[in-house]
Amino acid sequence: MRKCLNNQTIIESSTDLRRARLRDALVVAAEQAIAREGLHSLRARALAQEVGCAVGAIYNVVKDLDDLVLLVNARTLATLERDLSAADQASERRGPDAAIARLVRMALAYLDFAAAHTPRWRTLFEHRMPAGRDVPAWYREQQQRLFGYVEELLLELQAQESRVRRALLARSLFSAVHGLVVLGLEEKLQTIPLPVLREQVRFVVTAIGRGMVEG
Repeated sequence: MRKCLNNQTIIESSTDLRRARLRDALVVAAEQAIAREGLHSLRARALAQEVGCAVGAIYNVVKDLDDLVLLVNARTLATLERDLSAADQASERRGPDAAIARLVRMALAYLDFAAAHTPRWRTLFEHRMPAGRDVPAWYREQQQRLFGYVEELLLELQAQESRVRRALLARSLFSAVHGLVVLGLEEKLQTIPLPVLREQVRFVVTAIGRGMVEG
């Protein structure tokens, strides 16, 4: 009896490992497809052919393509977080000027990431969950970690404000930077040279930061 149980455990572990490997391969294949041609290019049949599995096998490891896109986006967010963290090199300097300088560096890192990985960056905002389905909590938590970088620096500029207020300010600041990036990289409009766009981002973030201090 014990031997049968051990064999069953081995079989289940082997099955779980195969599923994990297939899921990882599908995430990589989906990420590469999005990076080449954007979110609209994602097709189950093409993904199955790419990783060498049946179409039906995809749905043994993810619920649907929406869940697969979330996994791809999670990898994109992790890469973006790495870049923001690298740009936000904490220094011994403290105070408003240092905080504004760090905010500018992170905003420029966001712009550079969007310019270097435009299809993956766009997918973060283009993808929508089907009606009636919420974004999972683990994904929202990953998004919140990125805002946490901004909120921490806003503490230097708006120490008198409540945490809720700083969270709203962080989102407003992100919206301003994101809007500039979208307009600057949008192919339907006249594209702005990256050096010019970087100067615009620098100017706007600096102005907003100083406004917070002086206001």
